[in-house]
Amino acid sequence: MIDAKLTTLLALIEAQSYTKAARMLSLTQPAVSQHIRGLEQEYNIKIFLKNTKGMILTPEGKILEKYARREIALYNNLRNDIDAYRNGVHRFVIGITPSAEENIVPRILATYCNQHPDTKITIITDTLPSISNKLKTYEVDIAIVEGKIAEEGLTSILLDTDYLCLIVSPKHPFADRSSVSLSELKKERLIIRPQGAGTRRLFETFLFGCGETLKNFHVMLEMDNVSTIKELVQSNLGVSVIAHSTCITEEHNGQLKVIPIEHFQTFREINLVCRDDFTQKQLLEELCHIYHICS
Repeated sequence: MIDAKLTTLLALIEAQSYTKAARMLSLTQPAVSQHIRGLEQEYNIKIFLKNTKGMILTPEGKILEKYARREIALYNNLRNDIDAYRNGVHRFVIGITPSAEENIVPRILATYCNQHPDTKITIITDTLPSISNKLKTYEVDIAIVEGKIAEEGLTSILLDTDYLCLIVSPKHPFADRSSVSLSELKKERLIIRPQGAGTRRLFETFLFGCGETLKNFHVMLEMDNVSTIKELVQSNLGVSVIAHSTCITEEHNGQLKVIPIEHFQTFREINLVCRDDFTQKQLLEELCHIYHICS
């Protein structure tokens, strides 16, 4: 049984307000305060910093949050797995990054489910750092991500490599070019992924190596939805730098043009990641096999 005080703590972290947390949990505000005091007394710590704006966790509070999320995730997984077993279903939660969502990964998971009708997969799409945290707190079982997670307690299996590319509309003046320079790209309306996205970090790392920064470019839009980015570029409303694996179909269909940027060689890995204690090794082997067949 989950300690209700831990549920209250996570609600308070999310709500950033005792009043809002009480409303979320259908409790009174004094009850929320009592739960937090109870945790502080039980572990002899202070959970939140004083005299700061917002609910900022102390170092001890961050540790408590990590284990609270892990305990609740394990409890929920336990309940779900028991229900799944009673219904003859094998259940997995798989985390993927937004770029991975746009390539062949969903098809791989659907293929696996068709080969194993008694399997149910829940897909969670999130940023690479968040997926890493969810793995460590048992909120997801495995992850298929574009990028690398090199952290203690996690094992990565390289599935493939990908690279970043400039995409433009077939109607764009660059469409028939063999390459473009960074100085030319500065004049274009650029649509990019938000801060924290792997492709954004790789592009900015490349720019830094060239003595450039995104501040010198005309960034028109920042958005996380890769499908929308591709649609806007197809409509010639801007250009973008994205992972090549996400636009292979559109490139083959002539809906998008992939144009090399001079001296631009940015490769990234596609990895299957799991915790060291993950026991379903056959699932990992089959997903790797299906990935290499589909790619």
